[in-house]
Amino acid sequence: MAGKIKNIIDSIVESRSKGNTTIANLTKSKMVMKGINPEKYTKNSEDDPEVIERLMILAKELDVIIK
Repeated sequence: MAGKIKNIIDSIVESRSKGNTTIANLTKSKMVMKGINPEKYTKNSEDDPEVIERLMILAKELDVIIK
């Protein structure tokens, strides 16, 4: 299933920023510091289980619930 990583990234950013572009950019920067470049992933990107796991850990750290 392609695009799951992009969906998780979008969920984390939307949940944290609530429309605030500064917070959205800070959240994306935090992902980059964790080794995940959010600009690299699109709806057509193949899903990498390792990246998904790292995003789920980050979501937990940020108190974001991923559905």
